[in-house]
Amino acid sequence: MKSWVLLSLVLRPPLGLDLYMPIPESNPLTPAKIALGRRLFFDKRLSRDGTLSCASCHDPKLAFSDGRKVARGINGQEGTRNAPAIINRGYGRTFLWDGRAKSLEQQVLEPILNPKELGMTEALVESRTHLKIGEVTGALASYVRTIRSGNSPFDRYAAGHQRALSELEKAGLAVFRGKARCTTCHAGPNFTDEQFHNTGIAWRDGALVDSGSGEGKFKVPTLREVARTAPYMHDGSLKTLEDVVDYYDRGGNANPYLDEDLHPLNLTSEEKSALIRFLRSLSGNVRQGKL
Repeated sequence: MKSWVLLSLVLRPPLGLDLYMPIPESNPLTPAKIALGRRLFFDKRLSRDGTLSCASCHDPKLAFSDGRKVARGINGQEGTRNAPAIINRGYGRTFLWDGRAKSLEQQVLEPILNPKELGMTEALVESRTHLKIGEVTGALASYVRTIRSGNSPFDRYAAGHQRALSELEKAGLAVFRGKARCTTCHAGPNFTDEQFHNTGIAWRDGALVDSGSGEGKFKVPTLREVARTAPYMHDGSLKTLEDVVDYYDRGGNANPYLDEDLHPLNLTSEEKSALIRFLRSLSGNVRQGKL
């Protein structure tokens, strides 16, 4: 069962888009739990060798991403997937690139126990923190639920302030909603349908190099703060927003499992520039640690 808490995507009332965030009844959101989760998020005792914390891959200065192509764990080990930004994850329904975590409580535990990431065991976590593992994951998930982006130029525009977007950004919004058909996957206030799609990124040399959630499908990430969370895609293979727009403009990488909605867009250079300017308008203020 879940309860619901109204948390605004816009951080400066009265401008805004308000969403009800689902909160598990087994893990109610409280100030004390959020504060504990914040301390644990930056606590290097949660890595086996004491060198890393959750914030090592989810840096607040980088909109809770890490700027690397793929995540890097203890002993310099590299994974195969990009560390996703955890902006507005409290509104999510599916978690991690392949959806294997069914809740935020499960998501926060995954990197802690992953031998290539923080390399811990549940027993070691409990020994170091003097907390039960459920208390640790409950607190971390509560803190992550408070990490949200809002008050972007787009939010102010959507709230009725016509001058919040420039004419070029408005043109980009029209491309986003129209010719580029971005809203097919990047829908709603959080700019994600929370579903899994094959865009061809995992298709190399006639084969899938990563099956994702199956058939090379990966979760659609939020576009909030997207200008601050490069590189892009599940493997960090696209360095810039320009690269991403060019990739989708040519219709992705053809493969037997390619999403049926992907096809060449034939955007002009002016439309590409406008679209990128709109994407940059989705960066606003990131708030964390408070209800």
